[in-house]
Parts: sequence; C-alpha cells; structure tokens
Amino acid sequence: MQTMFRYNWLIREKWYQWCEDVPVEELLRKRTGGVGGILHTLFHIVDVEWSWIRVLQGKTDFQESFEGYQSLEKVRQLDRGFQPEVREFISSWNIEKENRILYDLQPDGSVATDAWGEVIRHMIAHEIHHIGQLSIWAREIGKEPVSANLIGKGLNHTLPSS
Repeated sequence: MQTMFRYNWLIREKWYQWCEDVPVEELLRKRTGGVGGILHTLFHIVDVEWSWIRVLQGKTDFQESFEGYQSLEKVRQLDRGFQPEVREFISSWNIEKENRILYDLQPDGSVATDAWGEVIRHMIAHEIHHIGQLSIWAREIGKEPVSANLIGKGLNHTLPSS
C-alpha cells in the first residue's frame, strides 16, 4: 500500500514538471470528463487525498474551491502543505488500521460504514484514474504524457516520515 502512495506521489510530481511547459490557458481549459481540466484535476487529486486522511483521523475537512488555486505554483504549494500530514499517516499504517470502521455521515443523514483499508485503496485508485485522464488530455494537446510505469522506479522501500 505504501508503495502505491509513493508511486502516486512520484507520478504527480512528474505531472507538475510536465505542466511547466504548458501555457496556463491550456492547464485551465475545460475538457471533457473528469473535474474539468488539467490543473483542476491536479488540485482535485491533492484535495481528495488530504480530505480522506483528515476524515480518517477525525479532523475537519478541507473546504476550499479551485478558484483560489488557478496556477501551477499554487497547486504545488497546496500539495507541499498537505504532504507532511499525509506522509505521516501513510507511514504509520499498520494491520490494526486495516479493519477500523469509518462512520461517514451522508448528506441525507444516513451513516455509511467503510473499512479504513478500503478507503485507503480507494484513494490510490482515485488518483490513478485521474492520471489516466491527464494522459488522454496530454495527447489531445500534442504532448507525450508522463509514463505510468511503476517498474524500475525504486519504490519498494520503507517510507520516510517527512
């Protein structure tokens, strides 16, 4: 599980680097699918990751909109700000957390119950799903997407806490 988070963080950083050579108008352009566009999708990935970690810890959720983060540097700064808490939580993961139950109050007043391990795997899949969308949009603007290859990245080691 930690390997997959390291993979997502590495690929996310490569997408940030990829974005450096793309005009901001292209990064902000509304696209078919996803949450709307390239930069908004990167913001969404960061937001969702941190939000789930906060929910699992019983803390308040992040409630800001993309409107205040419409530049690559602002999204990167947001990510850097969230990373220490996310990395600490992920690095402290153990088997006892796997089956803890998250009681999640729904908008209709009902309560959804999910195992923490299921939530964590959803977070991993969520980012991979959106990275696939970024790859399609990259090709639409004539740029080679970031490679999604996990092999050979040296990710199968113990996660540092910072």
